[in-house]
Amino acid sequence: MNDKRRVCVVTGTRAEYGLFVPIMKKIKNSEKLQLQLVATTMHLAPQFGLTLRQIEEDGFSVDETVENLLCADTNSSIAKSTGMATTLLSDVYRRLEPDIILLLGDRYETLAAATTALLMNIPIAHIHGGETTEGAVDEQIRHAVTKMSHLHFTATEIYRQRIIRMGEDPARVFTVGAPGIDNILSLSLPSKKELEESLGWSFGDKTALFTYHPETLSGSTPKSEIDEILNALEHTGLSVLFTYANADEGGYVINEAIEKFCRKDPHKYKAVKSLGQKRYLAAMKHADILVGNTSSGIIEAASFKKPVVNIGDRQRGRLRSDNTIDCRLDEIERAIRKAFSDDFQKRCKNIKNIYGDGHASERIVEVLEKSDLSVRKSFYEPKSIK
Repeated sequence: MNDKRRVCVVTGTRAEYGLFVPIMKKIKNSEKLQLQLVATTMHLAPQFGLTLRQIEEDGFSVDETVENLLCADTNSSIAKSTGMATTLLSDVYRRLEPDIILLLGDRYETLAAATTALLMNIPIAHIHGGETTEGAVDEQIRHAVTKMSHLHFTATEIYRQRIIRMGEDPARVFTVGAPGIDNILSLSLPSKKELEESLGWSFGDKTALFTYHPETLSGSTPKSEIDEILNALEHTGLSVLFTYANADEGGYVINEAIEKFCRKDPHKYKAVKSLGQKRYLAAMKHADILVGNTSSGIIEAASFKKPVVNIGDRQRGRLRSDNTIDCRLDEIERAIRKAFSDDFQKRCKNIKNIYGDGHASERIVEVLEKSDLSVRKSFYEPKSIK
């Protein structure tokens, strides 16, 4: 008889899956836990690289798939995709009978996974709660998932304190660090030459790694935003390795604009739907600078001591190391010049990543092994943060 605790990981994107990898490896090796894996949304979409194949190539067995992504590039299609995920996941949970659902972050399929678990009386453990990203609807989703969850794994102590102020019991909120740092310290990354060979493209004298997702709460259109950004990048003279935007409202528009831009000069510009975790981290390591608005620029890039030009408000509110330059759309060229300045380069060489020491996955698995599980919660009203 299998008496292991069944931990069901639900993943919907390449980036979130990459952060789950070190945790899932340790769950597989645990004598007390059994890994269940459900792939949804972008993992099953050819237009985003069909990353389900990458999961399988990494040696993980996918227990269930949920095909919920609608291709229309509208907020109503996102709402419908969320509803489809909720409906389909109810059958998945019924078949798998998990003891706890493990979720990460703040995307709409994460909200669907949490809502379904809540209504089916299945406890939830949530990673990367307590953070703020004021430029996207992810902000509200993240806090909603926090209130649905039983266990919380935060990247910093400040985020832990924020969750406690939301009424969560301190005994169930754990500062573990960011699991993305675990990957940097544990994975064997491709060399620059190996990366270039796999891409069929060579880095220039100065190369940027670029990822830009829609600002879903912005008043401007994704098309006008990406056009202004691409124009600024062209003026800098940088070579640019582009990765695709997520399947958020406006993501398709951004990806189409990037593909069209890259056709101007394929030797200088390259677009890749999904690099995969190892190649993405290798690109971060070998590039001279990161440009865009992805959380990996805020969290992981500091471990490589790379300068980051963070555009707009999507990541507004997240704690930063000293390698980040925040800028508006009309400040991109100036921010990039600052990132390459001698003073800023020197600053980056001396930074310490505030998001942890590379042992987050160990701490998460230890809690999953030992914690009592329940869907009952009382609102905690602290007199002071413990």
